[in-house]
Amino acid sequence: MRVASAQELDLVEISPNADPPVCKVMDYKKFLYEQKKRDKALKSKATKVIIKEIRFGPNTDDHDYEFKKKHAEKFLKEGAKLKAFVFFKGRSIIFKEKGQILLLKLAQDLEEYGKVEQMPRLEGKRMTMFIAPKK
Repeated sequence: MRVASAQELDLVEISPNADPPVCKVMDYKKFLYEQKKRDKALKSKATKVIIKEIRFGPNTDDHDYEFKKKHAEKFLKEGAKLKAFVFFKGRSIIFKEKGQILLLKLAQDLEEYGKVEQMPRLEGKRMTMFIAPKK
C-alpha cells in the first residue's frame, strides 16, 4: 500500500483467493476503461444471426415463386438465414400437400446456396422451413 501511495496509483487485488492474495499497483480507472474497450471489441466481433422471411400461399403462381426465389438467393448469398413459410388462410389448409411440395421445391432450387436446417413442419396455419447459408 505504501508503494502504491508513493507512486500515486491504486493497489488492485487481482486474485483474492490465492495464498497470499495477488495485488497489483495500477491506475484503476485506466484499467476499467481498457477492460470496457476489450469487452466492446469482443462483442462487435460476435456474429449476429439475421433471419429473413419469405411468405408463400398454397397456390402461389410460378412467376411469384421465381420472384421470391431470387430474393431468397440474395438473402442466402448475404449470409442471412432464411425462414420460408406457407400461410394457409381459411379453408386452404386442405392444400397441406401443395404447401409442402412448394417448400421442398424451394429447398431443392436453393441447394447450391444453402442447406435445409429444418424440414417443412406445420405449426397451426403455417408450414415453416429454415434454410441456413453455406459458408
